[in-house]
Parts: sequence; structure tokens; C-alpha cells
Amino acid sequence: MTRAVARAAEAACLESLDGALADGQVPDLAGCSAAVLDGALRELVKRKGAGAAPLLRALAEKAPARDLRKTAKLAIYRLSQAGIAVPPAPAPAAVRPVVARRPERAVRAWLSGIDGSGSRAVWILFEGGLGGGLLLCSLILNDESGILEAAGGPITRKRLERELGNLREHQKLPWVDSDPARACRLVEETLDLHARLGTAPPPAFSRWRRLFAAPPAGPGDAGTDAGAPSDVDGVLLDRSAELVELPELGGWFVDPAQVQEDALALLQARESRLVVSDQIKAEREAAIVDGVIDRLFTPDARRRWARRLEEMALIFRATGREEPTRVAAATAAALRDETRAARAVPLARALALRGLEIGAEVTLGRAKLADVTRAPGRRPSA
Repeated sequence: MTRAVARAAEAACLESLDGALADGQVPDLAGCSAAVLDGALRELVKRKGAGAAPLLRALAEKAPARDLRKTAKLAIYRLSQAGIAVPPAPAPAAVRPVVARRPERAVRAWLSGIDGSGSRAVWILFEGGLGGGLLLCSLILNDESGILEAAGGPITRKRLERELGNLREHQKLPWVDSDPARACRLVEETLDLHARLGTAPPPAFSRWRRLFAAPPAGPGDAGTDAGAPSDVDGVLLDRSAELVELPELGGWFVDPAQVQEDALALLQARESRLVVSDQIKAEREAAIVDGVIDRLFTPDARRRWARRLEEMALIFRATGREEPTRVAAATAAALRDETRAARAVPLARALALRGLEIGAEVTLGRAKLADVTRAPGRRPSA
């Protein structure tokens, strides 16, 4: 290349650089050699000084050929030697590690027994999601009102075992392992109850709802046949009143708030100063109990009490007690049999009588109604 041709090429390149500097763009250097670019950059720096620095950095990063980028870097070095700072090269974008999101699935579950208000605690451990960690969902379910409480969050295995130990030590009701799928069906069934009632779970449940997106279980799907015979065993049924003497069912009785007038009538019958025979007193007491059973053991209530018994039969079986399992299952079957009068189920009489007696204690001022109510909304307790 003759000197005249070289000067013409440098002039054209310099013109292109000037235009790019004004526009803030990287110039088109196609056909421009490294030697021509070097001459043009030297002249640009003489004219613009520090003003050329941004273009030099852009060329060093984005020039179309390696030798052109090298020439721009050499110009940056010369500029820095002259005491003029050049913007540093941008730091490479941090490469975020790809975190796999695995489908969340229930891997373990625990259930408490059912208290007298129909409430129970349910813990379900989920695995998966971002990072594949553990999530513990803690719920209080009630068979009349739905989900009462929702809590939980990420948890480590070590903390989980510690929490389970504390729970088993201080929980008044039995606390047993459960099949995770069955525990999830219990929650889905409770969501179905909310839908029928036209109510919503507490706001804290919203973070867990996606984990229970399956259609609600059909009637009875969440339960398991605890061995209830199709024909009720009369011998086992006759023993059903014994169930209320078990510690786990110590809180089972009809709501004293619903039998206040009946409790007062029972007190009056027992403390009447009229001289009547014991038989007449017993008949009067039986009539009061019968009236409570007829009023409170509606078809819906019978199914609810039957379901509680079926669930407790599973708890008894899980804790190795076969006799209570069989009695509870037989009693549940009797309550589900609507051709059988509720009065003929000894457990129904025991639940009604205990509720009346506690109602009498409230009437006499020996107990507070708020402390003995079986209304939904209480935490599971004995």
C-alpha cells in the first residue's frame, strides 16, 4: 500500500470513528486493517483525548476481528500511559446456577386423634420444589367447620425430629404416623366441606393450597374400613359406652351449650323433694336423655360421630389396641345404620348423659361453659 493510499484509508477510518463517537455506536470496520485502524486511533486520540476513551473500550470489546480488538486495546494502553483513565471492561454477567424444581410430593404425614369438637392436627411433610428441600404443612382440621389453623414452612430433618419428639411428649391426644396420600385426602375432603358451606380456609392456608389441587375425595374415600362388619356385632355394640372411659375419648360428649335446659331438668329430677320411687326417677332421667338423643343425633350428626369413631379405630389400631378398634368400628356401623334408633346405641346415651352432667356443673357454677364447649374452633385437646 502506497503512502497516499494508506493516508486515504486512515482518513476514511477516522471519519467512520468520528461518526461512531458522535452516535455512540460501534463503527463498521469491514475492510479496515489493523495498521489502518492503529493510525486512525492515534489521530483520534490526538484530537479527542479522554473523549475517545468510551469508543476505544467499545472497540476493544466489540470490534469484528481479533486483530482490530487487539489494536484498540493497545490504544487504551497508550492512553492510560498518558494519564487518561479509560472505563474498565464490564464485568461478565454472573451465571446463575440452574436450580432444578422438582414436583413437590408428600413424603411423610402424622395425625392426631380427634377431640370432642371434631378437631384434629395434621402434619404433612413435602419434598421437592426449588432446591428439593423439605416443607412441613401443619393444619388443624374440624369436621364441622373445615380448616381452623394453617402454619408451617421450610424445615430441616434434624428440627423435624426434634419437633416430633416434643409433640409426642406434650400432645394429650394420640399422635401416629399416616400414609401421606391419605393425609392429603383428608385435607382435600375438608376443602370440599368449605365448598359446601360456602366458607374459605384461613388466609395462612393460601401458600399450601397448590399442594392440594386434586379433586376432593369422594364420600368415604379418605377413610379406611377399620374392620367394621356389615352386620353389627351386638356384643361389641353393647360395650360401646366403655369407649368414653378411654383417655383419648375423655372429651367426647354432646355440647353442654345445647342442653342447658335439659341439664336443669335433670338436676331438678335428681334433687326433687317429692317422694317418688327410684324407678320413676330413673324413668324421668331416661326420658330427658332420650329427648337429647332424638334432638341432637340427627342423620348428619350420626354420620359425623360415625366418622370420628372410624378415624379413632384407625388410631387405636395404629397404637396396637385391637379391642377398642373393634368396638369403635362396630359402633360406627350402628350409627351409620339409620334404621337403628340412636337411642339403641349405648355410646349415644353415654355422650348425651355426659354432656348433660357437664351442663349441670355449668348450671351450678362449678364449671365455665367456655371451658367445656364442644363448639368447633378449639385446638385438639382431651
